Amino acid sequence: MAQVPQTFLDGLAVRTWCGLALRALGRARAEIDAINVYPVADGDTGTNLYLTVESAATAVEAVFAGYETQPGYETRPGCETQPAGPTLADAVRAMAHGALIGARGNSGTILAQLLRGMAQVLAADGAQPRCDGPALRLALRRAADSARQAVAHPVEGTVLTVASAAADAAERVDGDCGTVARAAHEGARAALAATPSQLGVLARAGVVDAGGSGLVTVLGALVEACTGETVDTEADRPAATPNALPDPDSDSDPESETEAEPASDADADAGACAAEDGGPAFEVIYLLEADDTAVARLRTRLDALGDSLVVVGGDGLWNVHVHVDDAGAAVEAGVEAGRPYRIRITHFGLGDVHTGGPRPPRERAQRAVVAVVPGQGLAELYTDAGATTVLARPGEPPASGELLAAVRRAHAREVVLLPNDAELRDTAAAAAEQARTEGVRVALIPTRSAVQGIAALAVSEPGRRFDEDVVQMTSAAGATRYGEVVVAEHRSWTTAGICQAGDVLGLIDGDVAVIGADVTATAETVLDRMLQAGGELVTLVIGDEAPETVAAHLETRVRESYLAVDTAVYRGGHQGALLLIGVE
Repeated sequence: MAQVPQTFLDGLAVRTWCGLALRALGRARAEIDAINVYPVADGDTGTNLYLTVESAATAVEAVFAGYETQPGYETRPGCETQPAGPTLADAVRAMAHGALIGARGNSGTILAQLLRGMAQVLAADGAQPRCDGPALRLALRRAADSARQAVAHPVEGTVLTVASAAADAAERVDGDCGTVARAAHEGARAALAATPSQLGVLARAGVVDAGGSGLVTVLGALVEACTGETVDTEADRPAATPNALPDPDSDSDPESETEAEPASDADADAGACAAEDGGPAFEVIYLLEADDTAVARLRTRLDALGDSLVVVGGDGLWNVHVHVDDAGAAVEAGVEAGRPYRIRITHFGLGDVHTGGPRPPRERAQRAVVAVVPGQGLAELYTDAGATTVLARPGEPPASGELLAAVRRAHAREVVLLPNDAELRDTAAAAAEQARTEGVRVALIPTRSAVQGIAALAVSEPGRRFDEDVVQMTSAAGATRYGEVVVAEHRSWTTAGICQAGDVLGLIDGDVAVIGADVTATAETVLDRMLQAGGELVTLVIGDEAPETVAAHLETRVRESYLAVDTAVYRGGHQGALLLIGVE
């Protein structure tokens, strides 16, 4: 009899797992959203899980991209020796970190902690280069325990129950990774089916827990990554009863999360009813740089302010999630603990918090503009001009799910999408395609810089026919040359020669044109080269790290050397580049 080959989890398998999980959640997202009734039926748990895994997968792909650009790199599936490239530890660390910084909602935050728990085992000092069955069992147990510890008041019948059941089932089998993964998946499925008996709100709606359903989907992808066998996940998601389905025309914010635990270990039904009637009005989420002692104090303070408290992370970086009535106090607590950023505050929108009166449905607009912007200053500028914005912080490009959520948030029949970054074109195209399947007419204008987006937004006229407006906006963007001034992070080859770390780089239309030592002098050279072909308007977007005098110097240069050229200056905030330049 032929011997069955042993299955292992290595760096390539983790990459495969992330990709399979992302595709599986993409297929299941709508169904998971539909069964999301606990404790607030906002219907976005599937979306939040998808966004969290998308961030994890993006981080893993970035690690592999770094290796694949090196000479001599190759992957040899099935080879007995470990191929050159990311190790298991590299991959799981990236997966956990990506999930942490991209976690959305309560369920996404808990999933990030589950992945972090696994990484603590699989990437520990002395861990094997390939994960075998016993190591996977230990990783699943650490994942379940650490996720439960991250939740202030765990409640059974949620994703925590499903995670614990998966770890319990894995501990009852011996074998390789495939055997352990199958056992964990089956244990999770059985626990998921039992969740309505543990939470009355699920039983009344006739559904299983939404977050637990998402975890079963992720574990099914793990089975496929380990064994190559496709897992049928359709049976894992019992259909919602009609009264549990959210109104497709409701004004539910895709950023909000609903699969969460009440702030008390008391009867689960009472907790659920409290959340449904007069619970906290806001969901607050932020990343936090702080030490362990400060985070311990933060947990205590946030627990007194609200409920559904989940704090995950470690090593100085945390993801904080809480439901509160006083969103400002929750953010203030984070400021006292350390440095909060990527702050998201969402109103659950179930009615007036003080009167209990229902909020009338918002009228769908005819047309909207959705734009990606690199800094808070530009976000305010675009918002003042009527656009819905997605903030792209340095090193953290938005995922397609975030762009899709912004399109939904715009709540319009027609949407113009401005990615404002050449590298986001495919991401934006994926979001646009999904939005079209939902009945929204979307036009993607391939803007490569925020200054091109400003030019497009300036000529937009909602009263025009949609096609005509898109043509005018596209023409304005295309007629705008764009430049930027940045600081080189490392030594590298460029189109202008070799640069060293710390050099000031001037880019024109995406290519390095100038290598200098002084920000103002480099910016002036870039501006002069851009104006050689003529221009009528110069747009300057100044970053927080740029010298205070650079804007005034460049304005003077334009006024004295280029007649009939106007200048507009904006503050971009922390936007990555020291300076953005547009010439129309």
